[in-house]
Amino acid sequence: MLNKNYSLILLISTIIGISFWIGFNVNLLPAEASINAPIYDELFKILFIIGLILFIGMSVIVIYSLFKFRKINGQNGDGIALEGNLKLEIIWTVIPSIIVLIVGLYSYNIYDRMGGMRELNHNHGMINSDNNSEKIWAGISQNSNENSGIQNLDIEVSAMQFAFLFNYPKGEFISGELHVPVNEKISIKMESKDVIHAFWVPEFRIKQDIIPGQPTILNFTPTKVGKYPIICAELCGPYHGGMRASIIVEEHSDYENWFNQNKKTKV
Repeated sequence: MLNKNYSLILLISTIIGISFWIGFNVNLLPAEASINAPIYDELFKILFIIGLILFIGMSVIVIYSLFKFRKINGQNGDGIALEGNLKLEIIWTVIPSIIVLIVGLYSYNIYDRMGGMRELNHNHGMINSDNNSEKIWAGISQNSNENSGIQNLDIEVSAMQFAFLFNYPKGEFISGELHVPVNEKISIKMESKDVIHAFWVPEFRIKQDIIPGQPTILNFTPTKVGKYPIICAELCGPYHGGMRASIIVEEHSDYENWFNQNKKTKV
């Protein structure tokens, strides 16, 4: 009996060890390119490890059962009648409940660290002076104390079937691509002109729905120079699959050159 317990403990430890090794050494996500990315990846790794433990554990149980309880030659009757197992029922009720509770609390912590979702009257720099009471929703963003020394770069995003348009109010021009400087907090006000759309950048680990009649503020800080896809992740019509744009993260000098080339010249 003691040897069986040791074998069971060794098996469980091996499954957990293998799951942790795979979880921390096999990366299934795209490259991290924003401040939000490492925070989100923490949660993904935990969920991935839990999933691996359950998958490998259940696979071992199924394979063991196939051999342990297989039909023996010459056995024509039914198997042993088993009815109820209070200890087992308590185990498979308590352990999943604890796991769900821990994951739920940890998920809330991650969500809170990424900014959460809260209704506010955001006096965004792009709101007209005659509409200061406009109700705006805050999407996933950094906390207000992050990058406190950096002034936000405000950009307006219009989503429509089947394109994104990016308005730079300070330069008084519209672009089909979203250009931003690296390591600077970006604040975008998003509005839909028709149906529900979504602003999804996988490398930034951000995805925010854009709902008609509900302007939404989304804050993020890109940390890696490059060109990344912006994808609409809400089914918005027959050409939904083609609703894409690009976000180009540049060094400050390159961004300034691009901005100065496109901004409206005052006469």
